[in-house]
Amino acid sequence: MTLPPKVTPRAFARLAEINDGAESPKALRVAVEGGGCSGFQYDIKLDDPASDDLVIEDGGQRVVVDATSLPFLENAVIDFTEELIGARFTIENPNAASSCGCGISFAM
Repeated sequence: MTLPPKVTPRAFARLAEINDGAESPKALRVAVEGGGCSGFQYDIKLDDPASDDLVIEDGGQRVVVDATSLPFLENAVIDFTEELIGARFTIENPNAASSCGCGISFAM
């Protein structure tokens, strides 16, 4: 059985800020695609859930992962960080053998 990714309270809080006042709040889609400097890359965007997505919900906010990406994100942690280089959603992935400096690309 695949363990779903975890979403931190900080990530849900930032998503709530993004959706605040929106007529139809969006979900945060976290996907894995081929490419990037290490073989795979994360695609993080606002989207509407699809019927076959895993939906992780808290306080009315939703994070969605498609079935193809789910095995790559097993037991990963989706977070939001604010650093000198900027604020962004991040993924701590225990399945990644290596990742590049940008944090968006990884290898398995």
